[in-house]
Amino acid sequence: MSAADADITDPNAKGADTTPPPLRRGPWTTLAVRPAYANPWIEVAEHDVLDPSGRPGLYGIVSPRHLAIGVLPIFADATTVLVGQYRYALDEYSWEMPEGGGQKGVAPQESAARELAEETGFEAVGWAALQRIHLSNSISDEVAINFLAWDLRQLRGGPTPETTEADLVSARVPFVSVLERVLAGDITDSLTASMVLLVEVLRGRGGLPAPVALALR
Repeated sequence: MSAADADITDPNAKGADTTPPPLRRGPWTTLAVRPAYANPWIEVAEHDVLDPSGRPGLYGIVSPRHLAIGVLPIFADATTVLVGQYRYALDEYSWEMPEGGGQKGVAPQESAARELAEETGFEAVGWAALQRIHLSNSISDEVAINFLAWDLRQLRGGPTPETTEADLVSARVPFVSVLERVLAGDITDSLTASMVLLVEVLRGRGGLPAPVALALR
């Protein structure tokens, strides 16, 4: 093989340009991407970019390795279950609907059922995926999927939280009380707030599954 052939076939040969061509992302141009940090839960990458005005800049993107999964259980007596736990990143205690991470190769409803069982000790017969939302979309490509669950049955053994959730407690409360706490700003978790408000809007428009509509009438 001649030196000229090597330059054509081997991208690492001396003098070869290994820089990928610029990539368009809407009005942005990506010039280069560098991994900056990774752990079992997230990856962080730095992007050299041209912004929509054409000026060069740096953009950092946080990519969770899992989907965010939330589930709002609705019982026949118009109650739901909230879980309380201390959120390390915020350094605050938070009341939320059951939620957690779901592997991207696993059906989201399967992950939602697992979270519901682990955090509350209940399983559901009825399921509906009501929301697909983005969280902190200026810095992250994280996707969240929220489920509505009904026809609930208590499991033997009760909740089985992970070790990181050893402080987790649950409380069965009226849905209307949760709605009022969301409206008052007492519940600040974005998955919970968006899901509770959506259910209330659908309740008024007749858009809920029949068993849930009957419970919340």
